[in-house]
Formats: sequence, C-alpha cells, structure tokens
Amino acid sequence: MSKIVILGAGIAGHVAATHLRRKLSNTHEVVVVSPNSNYQWVPSNIWVGIGRMKAEKILFPLAPLYKKKGITFKQAKVVSFHPEGDSKEEKPYVLSEYVNGSNKGQIEKVTYDYLINATGPKLNFEATEGLIPGQHKTYSVCTYSHAEHAWKGLNAAIQHMKAGKKAKILIGTGHAKSTCQGAAFEYILNVEKELRKHKVRDMAEVTWISNEYQLGDFGMDGVLMSYGDMIMKSSELVEMIFEDRGIKWILGVAVNKIENGIAHYENLDGEQKSETYDFAMLIPAFSGHGFKAYDKQEHDITEKLFKGFMIVDADYTPKPYEEWKVQDWPETYQNPSYTNIFAPGIAFAPPHAISKPRTSKNGTVIAPAPPRTGMPSGITAKLVAENIIDSIKNGKASLNHKGSMGNMGAACIASAGFGFWNGSGVSITTYPIVPDFVKYPDSHGRHLGKTFGAIGLAGHWLKLMLHYAFLYKAKMKPFWWLIPE
Repeated sequence: MSKIVILGAGIAGHVAATHLRRKLSNTHEVVVVSPNSNYQWVPSNIWVGIGRMKAEKILFPLAPLYKKKGITFKQAKVVSFHPEGDSKEEKPYVLSEYVNGSNKGQIEKVTYDYLINATGPKLNFEATEGLIPGQHKTYSVCTYSHAEHAWKGLNAAIQHMKAGKKAKILIGTGHAKSTCQGAAFEYILNVEKELRKHKVRDMAEVTWISNEYQLGDFGMDGVLMSYGDMIMKSSELVEMIFEDRGIKWILGVAVNKIENGIAHYENLDGEQKSETYDFAMLIPAFSGHGFKAYDKQEHDITEKLFKGFMIVDADYTPKPYEEWKVQDWPETYQNPSYTNIFAPGIAFAPPHAISKPRTSKNGTVIAPAPPRTGMPSGITAKLVAENIIDSIKNGKASLNHKGSMGNMGAACIASAGFGFWNGSGVSITTYPIVPDFVKYPDSHGRHLGKTFGAIGLAGHWLKLMLHYAFLYKAKMKPFWWLIPE
C-alpha cells in the first residue's frame, strides 16, 4: 500500500488527487491537505469581480466530494517538511496545523510515500507597501472573496459616476515582479464593458499599469502570432484593443507604495511617479510560502527543497539572459534531492524569467514573473500523478510522462461581457509557452501554425463553455476524465 499526500487543492492539487484516485485501487491512500475548504474555478473570478456571477457559482465544498470519492481530506496548512523522517518517525512526513473545527490549531505529522507540493503561490501583498485587498481603494480578483470585494468597490465607483462624479480606474500589476498580467488584462476589458453597460463610460478614465516592457507581454516576452491572414505581434493586438476602447497605459513600472487613491511607482528611467485613482485592481507579487525543511537530525535543509518555490528538475545555474535556453525548464517536476517529492503548477521554482528582465536606473529589476497558472498547472499535475501511478503499479520508479513548458502549449481567453450573446473574447494560443529560439528562430521562438490570435463572440462562448466544463470535471461527474486539462 502506498500513501500519496497532496498539499493544496487548487487546480494542480485537485487535478493530481482526482487522477490518482481514479487510477489507483483503494488499497492505496490519497490524502489532500489544504487550508481551503472550497475548490474554486479561478478563471471565473473575473465575472464575480464585475458582479455578473455569484461566488457560489464558481466553487464547491471539497470535503463531501472527497469523502464520496475515497480521498482523505485534512483542512490544514503545512508547517514544515521532513523528507527523511526523524528520530521518532522513520517515514518522511510533513507537519500540518488544522485551521478549522474542534482540532483547530492542532499539529499533526502526515506521513507519506509520495508527496505532491501543489501549494501554489503566496499572494505577497505585503511586498508592496499599502497594497491590501479592500483597503486604500485597491482590490484583487485572485480569490473569490477578493473578487466579491472588488465588485463592491467597482459598483460604488459606478454609482458615484451615475451621480455625476468622474472617476479614474487603474488596473494592472502591483509589484515590479508580478505575474498574471492575463487576469488583469481580462478584468480591465470586463470593467470597461461594464462601464458602458451602466452608461457611465464617458465619466471614467481607464488606465492599464504594468511591469511589462510592451503591451501583450504577459510574462512570456510577448508572442508573434497568426491573426487571420496576417502575422501580428501580441503588442500590436493589445494596443489595437486598448485604443479601440479608449484605455490608456503605463508600462515598465514597479508599483512600490499604495496610499488612499494614489499608486506610487518607479519607471525604467529611475523616475519616481504616482497615479491617482478612485478604484484600482492590482495583481500582487507571487512568492513561495517560506516553508522550512529539516533532515533526520533536525538540521535545516531548506535549500535542498526550496528556492523561494520548490526546486525541481530544472537547470538553476546562474547565467546571463542571453544564455538561457528552453532546455533549462523542468520536465518531471521532481525534486532532485528527494525523488518522492514533486511540485507541479505554480509551486515549482522556474529556472529563469521568460520575459527579458530590465533594470531601472536605480537598480530595480522590473520584469514579469513566468506564468504557470491554468493549463500548465493542470497538465503538469496530471503528468506527476501519472508517473506516481506508474511507479506504484510497476513497483519501481517511473518518469515516462514528461512535459516541459518549452514543448507545451497554452490557450488564454480574455472574455469581455457576460451572457450568451453579450460578449467578445480575445483568444491567444501559444506554442510553446517558453520560446524555443533554436527550433523557431524566425518567429520569436514559437510555431506560427500553433500560435494565433482571434477576437470575437466565439472566444466568449468558449470561455463560458470552459467554465461549465471544468467545474463538471472538478466535481468528478461521469466521464470527467475525458475533458482535457
């Protein structure tokens, strides 16, 4: 009998748990440890943040589903990692602390044969002074509760505009190294459309603020793509979209301080500037959770497991940006020191940025962090689960399932509007996520036949379809596994 412990129940953790449970007999134990009691379909937070969807429509409680499917669930947070066990416990384990119920605050040793770290990122709001969701007129859509607060703030601004008061809307990134520009991009399009729907667009100045060097960078160094019969840069596509909607933009900046209605930032020229606003949604920096790890003698071995996020089979050798290559990226998401530990999704430490890091004249590095949300999280979690399943069934270690972000595609759909007929989707499909300049030297490191963009109602329909399809899949309804990651 093997015991597989999954830390986290977001996209990566939940995908891993569901595939493990489906393919392993009940003689093997699948355990999920997560402080969150609900699963949420994160991409639909955008609709919650504009008041078009209630939070309960994008989430469901984990405990009843896991009980029904034979998955053990512990609502707890990880405290520390002990991959060698200790003097009292021979098996490797993690220490976890219960966060709810009668055993709240209780510390438990959770032993394992295989460990999947799918804890995702810490939403590091404190890295930017004053950036607190729901305070200083700033909001977030990173969680469903944040998105609910964002709608309250946005609705208040809309009501003020209806009363004749002009407003400034600021949306983008709230730190020099923030990622998830795609989520902020989708939100600004939805907010702009919502303002039109409420007939107050002429009362609002809408501004995009980002650490991107160019529009459409999205932490992937932008893309060169097919657009109908043309070849277009993502920067040109996004500029066209923003100009069409009257959205202004401020690029290459590090937001470093928030006051009530004022965002202070530094640009690449080293200038310290500020932007006033009446409503802001700024994506925070993502960071590791600051976990500690200890060996059998209780010596600190954190550096063997973590480099901010978890260390996996990537090449972390420091080198200039020009020497980075697609082969630096991991394929199995296995920790090299402890081979029964894996970290798919956002939990793994990327070997380097994808977008070229740029430094301000003051020495501040301003560069989007690599995106690892959505499709990459699901794909990497499934391949980790498949390798563990094969290892258990074959009785020996197996790493036949591989998937580097350098040979993996991703689809991003930014849908503006809500409802079957009222909306338009901006779809960008990229292959590969990490550009391969050796294979595709003439198209900015990507396959033009598989990297394309489109705008229209079809993309909006696809976004709606994905909402229902992936919630169906997450709830493990009949034949759920037929829906791809």
